[in-house]
Amino acid sequence: MKLTPPKFKNLSDMAAIDVGQLKENQARKILENIRWKDGITCPHCESKDVTKLKSDKKKKTRDGVIQCNHCRKQFTVTTGTVMHSSHITLRQWVQAFYSVCTHKKGVSALQLQRNLGLGSYRSAWYLSHRIRLAMREFVVPGLLKGTVEVDETYIGGRPSKRQALTEDKETRKSKRGRGTDKAPVMVLVERNGRSVSRPVKNVTGETLKSAIRETVDKKSVIMTDEWKSYRGIEKDFEGGHKVVNHGEGIYAVGIVNTNTAESYFAILKRGVHGTFHHVSKKHLFRYCDEFSFKWNHRRVNDGARVVRAIEGMEGKRMRYR
Repeated sequence: MKLTPPKFKNLSDMAAIDVGQLKENQARKILENIRWKDGITCPHCESKDVTKLKSDKKKKTRDGVIQCNHCRKQFTVTTGTVMHSSHITLRQWVQAFYSVCTHKKGVSALQLQRNLGLGSYRSAWYLSHRIRLAMREFVVPGLLKGTVEVDETYIGGRPSKRQALTEDKETRKSKRGRGTDKAPVMVLVERNGRSVSRPVKNVTGETLKSAIRETVDKKSVIMTDEWKSYRGIEKDFEGGHKVVNHGEGIYAVGIVNTNTAESYFAILKRGVHGTFHHVSKKHLFRYCDEFSFKWNHRRVNDGARVVRAIEGMEGKRMRYR
């Protein structure tokens, strides 16, 4: 029996679904519909000649198993995705995607564990990172264009009293801003457009200017603060380099400002400090992926944002180790 998954009338239908009352078959149809818009395709050989197998306890055939009539391999909607080999139910996966995508400042793994009824914090933490992988846009659709604001910040908690004393015995205060041990994060934001953020190893001119050249179209205008590492970047862009001097208390000179980049960092920091509380340097890039995804899809409704995140699950795999 050939299977063509049902289609939503529009993406806003996703927002109208009561995810708390989802059943497993309903969740499977939602995922099949989003992954295979043009009909089911075998993830092994890309053939569309497939057959849905009926569940049979005697033959040990599970619900949702599909067989390819070309390569004869079997698969489900989770095959070849971030959900591959997961023991978490599809209903819980859809609920988790919806929860992560609709909370502007993020949702903690502990909250996911409570909401989904998962057996352990580790399962919820692993689940949330796989969703962030689905949100990750490996290739930005085109270079950033127009007016592009660039800024950097530092993510991390306040050091312990012992660390603070070690850093500065005279004042007994930890360093802030540049020179701190916190992890530097860089963001590039189109004015009224997309964003790209990433942790960087340092804030030297080589690191920051290389990231700008890789991400921004040559015809663009670059706007930054007065940090010396940005000096000379105007040579690479037709629109030049505009600077606003934060050190002198100046935050805008006409249209020259970095307020959009500051707005992005405000949301990121509220998520880190208010929701997650602690983010390790090892996994910081995943949180940047999450908040960049939400920023880039901030003008669509919740349903469309969830659909876009689920679409990104294909071809990605994260093992716990």
